[in-house]
Amino acid sequence: MNHRFVKVVSAVTLSFSLGAFADEVQVAVAANFTAPMQQIATEFEKDTGHKAVLSFGATGKFYSQIVNAAPFEVFLSADDETPAKLEKEQFTVPGTRFTYAIGKLVLWSAKDSYVDSKGDVLKAGDYKHLSLANPKTAPYGAAAIETLKKLGLLDSAQAKLVQGDNISQAHQFVSTGNVELGFVALSQVFKNGKVTSGSAWIVPEKLYTPIRQDAVILAKGKSKPAATALVDYLKTDKARAVIKSYGYDF
Repeated sequence: MNHRFVKVVSAVTLSFSLGAFADEVQVAVAANFTAPMQQIATEFEKDTGHKAVLSFGATGKFYSQIVNAAPFEVFLSADDETPAKLEKEQFTVPGTRFTYAIGKLVLWSAKDSYVDSKGDVLKAGDYKHLSLANPKTAPYGAAAIETLKKLGLLDSAQAKLVQGDNISQAHQFVSTGNVELGFVALSQVFKNGKVTSGSAWIVPEKLYTPIRQDAVILAKGKSKPAATALVDYLKTDKARAVIKSYGYDF
């Protein structure tokens, strides 16, 4: 028998098998999780053949879209309250919700040495603007407001606040230099054990409610193999290593 022919047939058969079972899943992803999810999605496709089609934005806005029949099949929220609410309202597949990450808030500036290790720059109040995500739709924005309240600085900072629609926009305001400093997700400025640029103060977790980020399969993903596969993949050691490298806890 021609061994080369056998190899060609085997390769074609394998390709057909992967193609036959490969699926796409539409995923709504909280903006703070952009970088790790892009990395995870790439590995997910390599390892399973399934493709995750990602949309990034504010958790509150995703909630509105989901209840208004948006085509999302999996939701990676920036909190645990929104998925729980969707579950109660029967927009999810029961029993699929779990915490995929616990986020951390950080005060960050693109300028080196601008933010000190204790966050005293906030108390000094010499800055002109302070960026944060919209606290009504973005959990990290709500955590920022909670932090300012506990520090007794909300009133003095109020006139200086610049709100982004989501945490990505809040980060953009600071990274472009338009705003001196802002509250962002640690994952946006952290990789492999260190802050990647500028200066930062990791906000003590006692100053805000823990940011438990839950994922859930939505009702539209009930019969989608790729939806189940993605949620399972997020629980693997490989995915968790990526998540941890961006500063998240579990």
